[in-house]
Amino acid sequence: MNEEDLRNIANQLSKPDGEHGIQVADMMNTTNFTMTSDCIDLLKLKDGNSVLEIGHGNCGHLNYLLEKAKDVKYTGLEISSLMSEEAKKINSQFLSEAVQFVLYDGIKLPFEEEYFDSIFSVNTIYFWKDPQDFLVEIYRVLKPTGKMLITMADKTFMQKLPFTKYVFNLYETIEVEKLAKSVGFEISEIKENNDEVRSKVGDLVTRKFYTLHLDKI
Repeated sequence: MNEEDLRNIANQLSKPDGEHGIQVADMMNTTNFTMTSDCIDLLKLKDGNSVLEIGHGNCGHLNYLLEKAKDVKYTGLEISSLMSEEAKKINSQFLSEAVQFVLYDGIKLPFEEEYFDSIFSVNTIYFWKDPQDFLVEIYRVLKPTGKMLITMADKTFMQKLPFTKYVFNLYETIEVEKLAKSVGFEISEIKENNDEVRSKVGDLVTRKFYTLHLDKI
């Protein structure tokens, strides 16, 4: 695989587009489901909660989330128009005033202040253009005592993947902690977990990942 191929993979992972983008989204939904479901579990959703997901991909996990509590209000946010449309198609039976998918510019969250009970994002922090400013936006739209969950793969693991030298910005948990605290969040928990994913040659490899629990104070 040449450098152009690697760069294309990185670009598709950050913002899926075209026919290849649909295939990438299907792959991401499969390989990231353990990370996503673990993050959803940690949200500990309650009946009637409003939740925002940043970077939902094709959102093949929506049914899993909606089963966690009654009358959950879900909003999915994407920079990829393809993923927004795919998510609507896959989850057409759930679409309503309570379940919506929204496109945005990747910088400003198009919501009023103190709008959501909780926000989560899985494997997207690598692509945030200005993570500190973006966390300010997240803090703004969270209700008082709201929470933000960030799930990301271990930096050492990610550095071994040849395409992450393009587009990706990789983080240690301590770096995310410092960013979160700088905008007013309190870190109440950092959970470490592992799953198994297929390498490019088909072998099962262990991936370490973390979920950081940020509380609005």
